[in-house]
Amino acid sequence: MKTYHKNNERLVTKVFQDVFDKYDLMNDLMSLGIHRIWKKNFIHWLNPQKNTTLIDAASGTGDIAKLYLNKINDKGCVYCVDENKGMLDLNKRKFKGNTSVKRFCNSAEKLPFKNNHFDYYTISFGIRNVSNLNNALKEAYRVLKPGGRFLCLEFSKVKNKILNRFYKTYSKSIPQIGKFIVGKSEPYEYLINSIEKFHSQEKFIKQIKKQNFINVSYRNLSGGIVAIHSAWKI
Repeated sequence: MKTYHKNNERLVTKVFQDVFDKYDLMNDLMSLGIHRIWKKNFIHWLNPQKNTTLIDAASGTGDIAKLYLNKINDKGCVYCVDENKGMLDLNKRKFKGNTSVKRFCNSAEKLPFKNNHFDYYTISFGIRNVSNLNNALKEAYRVLKPGGRFLCLEFSKVKNKILNRFYKTYSKSIPQIGKFIVGKSEPYEYLINSIEKFHSQEKFIKQIKKQNFINVSYRNLSGGIVAIHSAWKI
């Protein structure tokens, strides 16, 4: 099991090293721009308050961090955590010296923060790529304050058969789009496979509950192509 986790971790690191400089462009192409609507829905459900602190794990180039700060009029702080330094460099450029943003090159499975520190924990399109899901969820619980909220946006399972058939057919074209834009299809073959293998909405709820979170629920977006899972720490 440990060997599998280490191999998976190396693969994920290699995937994002290969694509980080075209990451935002490929997100727009792969989702036909809809990922921006999903993320706005995500922040709307989070409904963050001013003078709060967010940890955004697997932060990438900082889309969620930016939406969060816009929502609270920059009256708060966000800690962007990502394993990929290239992503964090792009993240830094996006915020142009905004002192409300702090960046950390770390894994979601081993966060360099004290217990009970954050009001909110978010992770978008990153939870399926961690080597050990339970460890990542444990860390999320640990760093949240009592009363803090966990919110995860991730690809999920489509409920409608017709939509699912269309979605699977379209997904097969994504590696070729990646090859055309990035020059490599392999990273996107990995990403499509990781979506297929990730938990259903209901199974993911069970995993979250195992880590002592309460009031766990989810909302489907775009028929379940993605889902938002919400939970609270007591």
